[in-house]
Parts: sequence; C-alpha cells; structure tokens
Amino acid sequence: MLLDCWSIPSVMVLTWIFLKTKYRFRKIVGVLVCVAGLVVVIFSDVHAGDRAGGSNPLKGDALVIAGATLYAISNVSEEFLVKNADRVELLAMLGLFGAIISAIQISILERSELKSINWSAGAALPFVGFAVAMFLFYSLVPILLKSNGSTMLNLSLLTSDMWSVLIRVFAYNEKVDWMYFVAFAAVTIGLVIYSGGEKEDQRRAVVADEDNERSKHFDEEAGSASRNQGTVDGSWKMGQSNQPGTASTSATERGDSENMGKDIQGKKS
Repeated sequence: MLLDCWSIPSVMVLTWIFLKTKYRFRKIVGVLVCVAGLVVVIFSDVHAGDRAGGSNPLKGDALVIAGATLYAISNVSEEFLVKNADRVELLAMLGLFGAIISAIQISILERSELKSINWSAGAALPFVGFAVAMFLFYSLVPILLKSNGSTMLNLSLLTSDMWSVLIRVFAYNEKVDWMYFVAFAAVTIGLVIYSGGEKEDQRRAVVADEDNERSKHFDEEAGSASRNQGTVDGSWKMGQSNQPGTASTSATERGDSENMGKDIQGKKS
C-alpha cells in the first residue's frame, strides 16, 4: 500500500510539467497528511502481525511502482482530455478499447480460471455488481477530474482501504487494529486540507480571467480610437491638399471669363 502512494507524487509532477498546475503550500500539506495516514495503515498491519511475506518482494515492489506510474500517466492524460475534449467521446472510447483489451487479457491469462467457473445466480451476481460499480466509477471520474484534478482523485482513492476496513468490521464482524481509525481520520483531514483551497483558487482564477478580459477590452477600444483618429487626420490632410487646387481652378475660370469679355468688346468696336 505504501508503494501504491507513488501515484500521488507522480501525478503531481506530471500535472506540474504538462498541465502547468500550480500547487500551493496548503495543498502540499494536505497530500503529506494523506500519505501519513496511509503510513499509519502500514504500521497497523505490522502491529497486528497479519502481514504475509512474498516470494519475491523486490519484483513485487518494482511491479507496484510501475503500475502506480502508469496509473498516474493514465489519470493525467484523462484529465487533459476531459478539460480539452468531449467527455462523452472519452467515455465511449475508454469503454470500447477497455473491453477489447480486457477480453484479450482474459483469453490469454485467465482462460483456465474462466472455464472452471460453475455459472449460477450466486456466481453471476458478484460479476454484475462489479460491472455496475466500475460503470459508475468511470462515469463519475471525469466529473471529478474536471472539477478537482487528478491529484484529488488519487488522494480520494486512498480511502478505499479504509472503507474495506469498515466492511470487515460491520459486515464480517472482524476485529481490526485501532490504528486503522486513526489512519482513516488522517486521510479525511488531508482531503479536507487539500480541497479547502479549491474555492479560493477558483475565485482567484475567475478574477484573473476578468482582469484579462477587461484589459483586452481596453486594448481593443484604444486600438479602435487610434484607427478613428488616423482616419480623421487623413481626411483633414486630404481636404487641405485639395483646397489650393480648387482656388487655382476658380482663378483660372475668372481669367477666362474676363478674356472672353474683352474679346466681345473688341469685336463690337
């Protein structure tokens, strides 16, 4: 579980590099509190003594880190598509290619297990419930990604282990260590701290957008005024340049009239 937290810093780094997301000190504190809650879960397992050792821990750790990194890349890519493309198209393509890839994986890796299933109502209902849960999950994830981002999604997924503990307590009447409840409280507090600055950040973003629109409007008005002033100046200069030509034309016409009058008088005499 501790290595599974690698997706959180991976998401933060990827969103900072590719999506230009800025994380304030308050958000970083919220992330650290959530991770601290998950560390408490690990210590509670050690305290309870219910951890089972694996046959190849290094290989398992490497696979967990690789899977967490790929999951972070998937979440950041989905966040980018949700904010810049059509959400319906994203869900359609995700379901289509996800079904194809899952069918290929089952036919290769779990073919024998699939054949050994004795299909009945009791065996089919868990599969149906899982399919409905995944449908709701992937339908609601784009909404969370668009409103809060992929970091908030990964932090929220930390509570999945806590909900499993509550199911063990109330559904199966199992006893769990008291540190689980401390971890659940820590993760909840971390989520509140992280999401507490969302409204302030959104308000600042709205104010910044309004300032940009206002400055853009002022620039357009200033450009329009300068163009109008240039048109008036050009018209005035054109009128000034046309006035001497008009005066000379009038003087020429008066001279021609006087000459014609003199010629008529000379003929009469």
